[in-house]
Amino acid sequence: MLWDELVTRASASTVHAYAPYSGYVVGAAAVVEDGRVVTGCNVENASYGLTLCAECSLVSDLHLSGGGQLTQFVCVDGLGHVITPCGRCRQLLWEHGGGSLLVLTPEGERALADLLPQAWEPD
Repeated sequence: MLWDELVTRASASTVHAYAPYSGYVVGAAAVVEDGRVVTGCNVENASYGLTLCAECSLVSDLHLSGGGQLTQFVCVDGLGHVITPCGRCRQLLWEHGGGSLLVLTPEGERALADLLPQAWEPD
């Protein structure tokens, strides 16, 4: 899938974000190995530690729609600018796409293994 289409889908998901505390909305979109596109948005909580990143809701969408492995991923801010996932979310994405997952970053396309060297493996 073209990155522009994924950015568009990630941007569209930001309208569903719940960010009353930080005001920083995030949307995410990814391609699954079977061609499906899954999306997510961040959902804040007054107890910041319970906040769900956009990647968390994207992985929930992945499993709700049948599971599988992610092949391409992007996340954007509320203005549609490409951002990189945080460390916690990089590990989450690793479990559902592995080191070969392609991630669009502000500096271009990167393999997740480059963004998260020596990640923890599920086993």
